[in-house]
Amino acid sequence: MAIDVNSKVCGSRETRIGSITGYSGTLRDIGEQIACSGCPGEKKRCFSQAAGCASGCALAQASEINDVAIVHHGPSGCAAIARVKPAFELLAGAIGRDRSHFAYTCTDMNEADTVFGATDKLKETILETYRRYRPKAIFIGASCVSGVIGEDLEGIVDDLKGEIDIPIAPIHCEGFKSQIWASGFDATYHALLKYIVKPPRKKTNKVNIIGFTAGMAWNTRADIIRMLDVLGLEPTFLLAASTVEEIEHLSEATASITTCSTLSSYLGIGLETAYGVPFVRSLQPHGIIGYEDLARQLAKVVDREYEMEAFLQKERAIYLPEIEKIKEQLAGKSAMVAMGPNLGANIARVLQEFDMKIEHLTAWHFDKQYDDGSRPKALQYLIDNSPNDFTYAVNHLQNFEFMNILNTVRPDIFVSRHPDSAIWSMKIGIPGYCVYDEYNVFGYKGTLRFGKTLLDLILNRSFTENLSKHVRLPYTNWWMKQQPDTFLIKD
Repeated sequence: MAIDVNSKVCGSRETRIGSITGYSGTLRDIGEQIACSGCPGEKKRCFSQAAGCASGCALAQASEINDVAIVHHGPSGCAAIARVKPAFELLAGAIGRDRSHFAYTCTDMNEADTVFGATDKLKETILETYRRYRPKAIFIGASCVSGVIGEDLEGIVDDLKGEIDIPIAPIHCEGFKSQIWASGFDATYHALLKYIVKPPRKKTNKVNIIGFTAGMAWNTRADIIRMLDVLGLEPTFLLAASTVEEIEHLSEATASITTCSTLSSYLGIGLETAYGVPFVRSLQPHGIIGYEDLARQLAKVVDREYEMEAFLQKERAIYLPEIEKIKEQLAGKSAMVAMGPNLGANIARVLQEFDMKIEHLTAWHFDKQYDDGSRPKALQYLIDNSPNDFTYAVNHLQNFEFMNILNTVRPDIFVSRHPDSAIWSMKIGIPGYCVYDEYNVFGYKGTLRFGKTLLDLILNRSFTENLSKHVRLPYTNWWMKQQPDTFLIKD
């Protein structure tokens, strides 16, 4: 199985790699199903409360790049998903980069456009966006409307080549094509690989670091650079505050690493397939085990394993005594985790490194494999090494399901990837921790910081308990007593 960077679209995760959005069982059960049949049986919902949109994830990723413009080809209501985060502005300023050429515009398709087409409107919007902002590249974000009526985005790109001297890249992220929001990540990375990344002129000492957020500018940027210095390498942080020029030269890197394989596998495997850039298939650098696994595997790529071992020993001497103190206080505490499939498995492992007990893990969707056919290493590690079996669900952002489970298992803390989810746990008196910035758990220092925050939230519960006394839930006692898979049916 390989990635064709020249194809028009990359396809959804459902069709490419068999991802699913509905499941209820246990960690060991899903592991056995992967081993035996290759894919757990998907369950559909006869009721859904919420869901993510692939278009939102796709254009949010593209929005992180400093000097691009996004033209969203759809109704103005679709453009409401634009996640032009203030954090990117702050990050650009902190590292001295200019974000004044970034723009997010919309063609504002109307009823007439859905009947007669809107290619002329799209061309005008692209030309005006280029004239006003002078970006280094323009992305055309597809929508359900433009996809349903069959707008020829590639044809428009060809028509404008003589008028605009920068790359114009369609992102085929029509929401109706996939129920899995992570398909949007793949759509954006496919556009980068096809239209922006150039063949290598020479190999460099750069490492592509593919992550979600701007966190590396604050708590961990210096730590990452210090670790790479040991290997004689330099980071290219992606995509937050990156530039078109940096993306053009990704093919020249020594290797690619990531903080989340759910996010980055398509780009990492694509660069490896098309240009021979090694994609380091390690655990992600969260916790002691994940950090050391990534560091050692990256060291193998550049043949500097001895230097890396010496560096890790020095770091362990500094941080492990403090981590052990926190571990003694957290040992035996229980947790429930709800995140994307890869990050959730990694964070569950870190909690187990503190001798905490995982009561339940919810994944927002489930990838049985990646585009190279490999199984997600974080989940496999958890299956092979978890000291206890626990319930495992594939949830698709359904609040009503994880609230039922949360109320049943009643852990000491609920750890989520999204702020809204953490707030819900607090409404029933359970401390919630949103790990919004995955770099906060990076390496030894991040692991220590993570442990201290966990301990603080578990011990200081007065706000959470007071909040729960004054909140009226939309979920009845009847629902809270039901089996959490009540609305799941076999496909």
